[in-house]
Amino acid sequence: MPLALLALAVGAFGIGTTEFVMMGLLPDVADDLHISIPTAGHLVSAYALGVVIGAPLLAAVTARMSRRTVLIGLMAVFVAGNALSAFAPGYESLLAARFLSGLPHGAFFGVGAVVATGMVAPERKARSVSLMFLGLTVANVAGVPVATLMGQHLGWRATFLGVSAIGLAAIAALALLIPRDHTHATAAGLRHELAALKSLPVWLALGTTVAGFGALFAAYSYVTPMLTDSAGFAPASVTLLLALFGVGATAGNLLGGRLADHAMRGTLFGGLAALGVVLALFPVLMRAEWSAALGVALLGMAAFVTGSPLQLMVMEKAAAAPSLASSANQAAFNLANAGGAWIGGAALAAGFGTTSPALAGAVLAVLGLGVAGVAYGVDRRRASLPAGRLVAAHVPEPQERVHR
Repeated sequence: MPLALLALAVGAFGIGTTEFVMMGLLPDVADDLHISIPTAGHLVSAYALGVVIGAPLLAAVTARMSRRTVLIGLMAVFVAGNALSAFAPGYESLLAARFLSGLPHGAFFGVGAVVATGMVAPERKARSVSLMFLGLTVANVAGVPVATLMGQHLGWRATFLGVSAIGLAAIAALALLIPRDHTHATAAGLRHELAALKSLPVWLALGTTVAGFGALFAAYSYVTPMLTDSAGFAPASVTLLLALFGVGATAGNLLGGRLADHAMRGTLFGGLAALGVVLALFPVLMRAEWSAALGVALLGMAAFVTGSPLQLMVMEKAAAAPSLASSANQAAFNLANAGGAWIGGAALAAGFGTTSPALAGAVLAVLGLGVAGVAYGVDRRRASLPAGRLVAAHVPEPQERVHR
């Protein structure tokens, strides 16, 4: 695998750290800024909103730029957002800085996935994407716990300065290791990129991401009360257990990348089915400490097995605009984060029990499996169409219509 993938992984490590560390720092931020914890929780939402808006927008407006230049520019915005977070004088400015920090997130992973797959042989594409995502999963093992401890002992502002330093290291790695390239967009520009997203298979792939990862976040958002109230762990043990989730996610990510290079669709189906089974077993797994710890690790593994095949599938279905489609998949991932957490919270609010968010997640995993099945059926039907019908269904490019 090219050494340049290390540069992408460093950037992913910084992004993963800043995305999840705020959840552990909410009490400290709330106390320092004299706001309530629910109000401080809006800082998490601001980051997610930045991802959802920035992912397709930045990928589209940078479509005619060098991918190397785009990656370095996105990481520069990331550094600026985290530095502004560290020096934010109040809640409103911190909210704006967190939104800015989230803007480059999806586009970085989207463009990075295209760069990663372009540097390897076709039979190693999924593995290259999984190695870039390795930075994101390792962030949950090491980056988030260390950054949280730093914030608790040195102040939350020191955490964001540390994340900014990671971003600077990523910029240096990208500049040194990513090969120079040229403008990669077609002459049709933005309209051509957006037109590539009108395909039904693309939207089915994005829908699979929303349902599949919504299943994960329906449970993971409320895993702390499950571990303390159901399994009986002390609150101080939760950080270690969340790192165990990161270990499982890292293993699942690497396994998914390797398997997807041999059977992308089979890996996706198997991962979603495994995720549904693990979530359905959560009420049983949470009855004892050892089985709860095992369940947390299995949750991370089953969920992230699907990461690489989903990213690759979206890129393949929108071959004319892989950067934009890949970035849109990251927006879908964050919609899954928000939607899954809401659904899990609704199950809790309805009084179905502490482990009910996991069961709600199991339903979402089945839904994701269903959407993936529909996508497979659509692909089979399109593949069986005669070549003449496919040509007849072709929509002329903008430049073709001008000539006519």
